[in-house]
Amino acid sequence: MSSDPLWYRDAVFYQLRIPSFYDSDGDGVGDLRGLIEKLDYLADLGVTTLWVLPFYPSPLRDDGYDIADYTAVHPSYGTLRDFRTLLREAHRRGLRIVTELVINHTSDQHPWFQRARRASPGSRAREFYVWSDRADRYAEARIIFKDFETSNWTWDPVANAYYWHRFYSHQPDLNFDHPDVRKAVLRALDFWLRMGVDGLRLDAIPYLVEREGTSCENLPETHAFLRELRSHVDSRYPGRMLLAEANQWPEDAVAYFGKGDECHMAFHFPLMPRLFMSLQMEQSYPILDILAQTPAIPEGCQWAMFLRNHDELTLEMVTDEERDYMWRTYARDPRARINLGIRRRLAPLLGGSRRKIELMNALLLSLPGTPILYYGDEIGMGDNIFLGDRNGVRTPMQWSPDRNAGFSRTNAQRLFLPAVVDPEYHYEAVNVETQAANPSSLLWWTKRILALRRQHAAFGRGALEVLTPRNQRVLAFLRTLGDDVVLVVANLSRFSQYVELDLSRFEGCGVVELMGTVPFPRVGRAPYLLTLGPHAFQWFALRPEHAEVGAVREPPELRVEGSWSQVLAGAARRELERALPDFLTQRRWFRAKAR
Repeated sequence: MSSDPLWYRDAVFYQLRIPSFYDSDGDGVGDLRGLIEKLDYLADLGVTTLWVLPFYPSPLRDDGYDIADYTAVHPSYGTLRDFRTLLREAHRRGLRIVTELVINHTSDQHPWFQRARRASPGSRAREFYVWSDRADRYAEARIIFKDFETSNWTWDPVANAYYWHRFYSHQPDLNFDHPDVRKAVLRALDFWLRMGVDGLRLDAIPYLVEREGTSCENLPETHAFLRELRSHVDSRYPGRMLLAEANQWPEDAVAYFGKGDECHMAFHFPLMPRLFMSLQMEQSYPILDILAQTPAIPEGCQWAMFLRNHDELTLEMVTDEERDYMWRTYARDPRARINLGIRRRLAPLLGGSRRKIELMNALLLSLPGTPILYYGDEIGMGDNIFLGDRNGVRTPMQWSPDRNAGFSRTNAQRLFLPAVVDPEYHYEAVNVETQAANPSSLLWWTKRILALRRQHAAFGRGALEVLTPRNQRVLAFLRTLGDDVVLVVANLSRFSQYVELDLSRFEGCGVVELMGTVPFPRVGRAPYLLTLGPHAFQWFALRPEHAEVGAVREPPELRVEGSWSQVLAGAARRELERALPDFLTQRRWFRAKAR
């Protein structure tokens, strides 16, 4: 793999749950060995980094985010030896592994909490968590899971005191004012990074510290600990990455980069719902507005971008009016609503529209940041809102039309969750095997667009310049990195649209549509006119005047050390992928086959 310490800026993440992905031993629950068996599929898909959700010992009352042991593997999923094998096999295929460091809270079954509740008040063991004799402290802190909790305090009869929790009552918060807690967190981090994990997602990171008279979010003490954490990682594990889960407005979320000395990456939560708003409103304004509110980030840092994930489509970072609009539009069935969000997968959210799915993914892949795909979205999987909590978007991956969607050989009644059998998204119709045999499928489209994105470093590292055409139903922007200039144009409307773009500073440049490498008219002084079909998008390369459109170009010389096979790995492979399309389409034998 590439030794570039900024590898995450060119990456495409694939988020998956071990129990949902593939069951290798027939017990109805996915496991690490099952994931290892499917690594070739993921490498072929074109993703570069696997974000693996918690697989640690846990009561599993919150999808594994209620951790009972930070340095082991849940026995249903495998062993530490299996995880080491996963790391080795993933790295051998050029895939990196990012796991979870859930440090805001633990399970109430964790030995730390069991010891704390029995320890005497004020002792070192007791102070691992946040305790109080009354439930009115930190009154200004909001309740996050309003559908399930009425307070951030819960009475513990063993400790004869209240304990603090920002999420479920079975997830007591750790006390980061206690030096032993910080040391324990660093030991857990060391355990996984020493093993070879490439990055860690820091779950619920804004809530680490509590102070009276504040919202108990985004406090200076939290950022001080993050700087300590980052310094520890940089000094011992160069090239590793920290990703902050900070569901905050842009001006607060950007603080988790610090001055480039806190997290390497952070999720851009406010942009995600506005992509859906713009699509439904057929207006570019919601996207442009949140981009304008997003501050610049330090050099080397990166936003993490997503459309859907294992949780609800969160509507915390929108106004009340916008939230009501999203609920009316995308969650007309009240059962699709949970907390302050919507528990649906991408395809059902978009009514199964192939055009909308492609458009949204194209925006995900071209806006600034590292894109994250959720398992199953590459084939348009459905969901089941009749399952409890957010389990409707965590159903088994649909591999084939065989029983249990090819996920497991067990009796269907033993599955940890039932496979989707909704008529529109039934696993007999929507599955990897069927789509792999159809070059026109969503799966093949996803492979092609990921391969195309890899050819242009501007998508991962380039600057963003928003264009402002008069037609607000069309979103247009440039991504630029040196001579690599990509024009992105997206029609947010269900009707055909035309747009005139001011590209006068590129006068004389050639224009090449990237999907088919089709030459378009050169840019002149007049506005550049384009017409787009309903929910259509186009990516164009703008090439300097001296770069003749359609001219034969020799491929660059690739230099590698060691075996010739190194040309198929790391940076050399990316250069080869960028060079081959132009080179092959200019070969006489290639054109003769109408390819």
